[in-house]
Amino acid sequence: MKEKNTKKKRRRKKRYLLKFVLLLAFGTGIYYFISSSLFDIQKITVENNSYYTGQQVISIAEAGMGGNLFKTSTTDMKDKLLKDPYIKNAVISRKLPDELIITVEERQEAACVPYGDRFIIIDKEGMILRMTDVAPALTLFTGMTLTNIETGTPLQVEENSMLSGTLRLLAGMEENELFFKKIEFSGIVIRAYIYDNLLCEGSPENILKSMDDLKDVLYDLYVQGIERGVIKVAGDGYISFSALVE
Repeated sequence: MKEKNTKKKRRRKKRYLLKFVLLLAFGTGIYYFISSSLFDIQKITVENNSYYTGQQVISIAEAGMGGNLFKTSTTDMKDKLLKDPYIKNAVISRKLPDELIITVEERQEAACVPYGDRFIIIDKEGMILRMTDVAPALTLFTGMTLTNIETGTPLQVEENSMLSGTLRLLAGMEENELFFKKIEFSGIVIRAYIYDNLLCEGSPENILKSMDDLKDVLYDLYVQGIERGVIKVAGDGYISFSALVE
């Protein structure tokens, strides 16, 4: 009986050994297969880009042709992309047998802030994208006391709560197809300029809440050919107009 059990154990060990050898051979075969030139990168596709060209995205990611699709680190590429202020997110995927796909989510320029004779470009979340010597065709924020202007970080000002509200207003402005050429910070209110001499005055929150009514007022003024005056927005949604610019 003991000899019979010993033989069974030997047979079981042989089966386990055979399975291990077969599994090892299979794994080795797979490794050499995916390492073959069949999976060398022959095409890199960039999707959802607008600010950067496809070639610029590829260059930032340091993605190259010819490397093995499976041995190429997509994590390293994503890390490089996310270091760029304009790239909010990136997804890098492999498409068999030889294509790498880079899908980016870019930050969009939304406003600018004067700094000396230069301009700080920010997105709608207040992220600093770059600095430029040329005034861009964006809403100009003035009257803030800057405390941080480092590219790739959020803009910091002493009036941070006002800035947060104004950034929300900026998003609402886009949704309602309105454009303020300049927003001036003045105490607890902002002065949002539609034209050089036509402006809207109130807190960012009140202006945002009254956006529909504000559009009606602006349309009436446009029909009358009025391009000068102050539209005041109160907390109860009351809107008044004065033909004199204060």
